[in-house]
Amino acid sequence: MSDDTLRVRLLFVDDGEYRRESVRIPAAALDDYPRLIDCLLEDDAVLKRLHLDADRLCAAYVEDPDDD
Repeated sequence: MSDDTLRVRLLFVDDGEYRRESVRIPAAALDDYPRLIDCLLEDDAVLKRLHLDADRLCAAYVEDPDDD
């Protein structure tokens, strides 16, 4: 697997409070899944990097690398 990563923005809600978080996942991991959420919940390489609270997750999207 390549060392290239993608920055993913996650939006969580808990008791009406919203929290945003950016994480990095292996870019190649996304190639194996039709949807980002499937990649975040199922890919072993991604799961080794982060714990995802799927019950509180509202949105997830790949951030534009030009927004750095």
